[in-house]
Amino acid sequence: MEPYKKFQQHLSSELNEIRKAGLYKEERIIASPQSVSVKLASGQEVLNFCANSYLGLSDNPGLIAAAKEAMSSRGYGMSSVRFICGTQDLHRQLEASIARFFGTEDTILYAACFDANGGVFEPLFHDSDAIISDALNHASIIDGVRLSKAVRYRYANADMGDLEEKLKEAQKHRFRLIVTDGVFSMDGNVAPMDKIYALAQQYDAMIMVDESHSAGVVGKTGHGVTEQYNLRGRVDIITGTLGKAFGGAVGGFTTGRKEIIDMLRQRSRPYLFSNSLPPSVVGAGIYTFELLEKSNELQDRLHENAAYFVKRMTDAGFDIKPTQSAICAVMLYDAKLSQEMARRLLDEGIYVTGFYYPVVPQGQARIRVQLSAAHQRTHLDKCIAAFIKVRDER
Repeated sequence: MEPYKKFQQHLSSELNEIRKAGLYKEERIIASPQSVSVKLASGQEVLNFCANSYLGLSDNPGLIAAAKEAMSSRGYGMSSVRFICGTQDLHRQLEASIARFFGTEDTILYAACFDANGGVFEPLFHDSDAIISDALNHASIIDGVRLSKAVRYRYANADMGDLEEKLKEAQKHRFRLIVTDGVFSMDGNVAPMDKIYALAQQYDAMIMVDESHSAGVVGKTGHGVTEQYNLRGRVDIITGTLGKAFGGAVGGFTTGRKEIIDMLRQRSRPYLFSNSLPPSVVGAGIYTFELLEKSNELQDRLHENAAYFVKRMTDAGFDIKPTQSAICAVMLYDAKLSQEMARRLLDEGIYVTGFYYPVVPQGQARIRVQLSAAHQRTHLDKCIAAFIKVRDER
């Protein structure tokens, strides 16, 4: 038997078990732009409630035009990493725009926020340091921390008592860094940054926040959790993505203290060994931040939509996780039920996704509804009515 055969049989057996349990992930094929409504390859048109396009910019005509113009003037791709010959004027312009948005000193771009989180810890922290991480932080943070030699501590999600205990334990280390998501993507809750900041000051720790699901969303003008808690410019490291509220393509970033960004340019491996972001993505990013500097209309509409949807769903008797973001977790608890209900909702013209272990803890299956500034009131009402119908037909 050739070497792969035994492994093939092993994988086939495990995949069959996943299918039997009703938990096999099927990818639905979209044959249209990512938008508030999408056309599936089957020809069915559905309302989209599972994309991260919080501001509805994925198919924005101005953003698309900016991407085309950048491609025309700066080319298709860079064919290089940044420090060799892959840095254009547009890259530095976008980095400055991001720093202005967050009130930070400098920014470094990555291919994705997964790379930003994967490349931030190892160059900065060593075995004499401590990283204290929220238990529900994104997988990219968890993987990034593993790449560092720093001692790891984990505190229960948004539990300030547990965080304080971990900070006390970590006093023996040279440097301490508290790491948290701004918005936790599966629950939609916002990290209590005011309390985290107070503990950081008390126990001499720095702070890092991943703003991927919070930037463009929370805070009065959508500038993220540092705005919401009046901490603009006081958080040491912020990571984030261009792939959600800021246009929905690719690209990540780390923004923060100048010396930190300088060191990442010297030693962060995903930055040093990955091709530069293509001009089209960078040009569209510049346009997006210029757009958001001019008006808060999109953020205001998003906040109204989220508040309306959550209230109506709660009034209809659904079990909704407390949320301060554009994420509404409809709790079903049973993994198979979450998949069946998502399929039935698709039949009703509502595109959502069920989540279950290991993406969420055992027994915490849910359907995650993601609201957008592009949703109109009629879209929200149709989604709510479909949830009620599918629930009542079970």
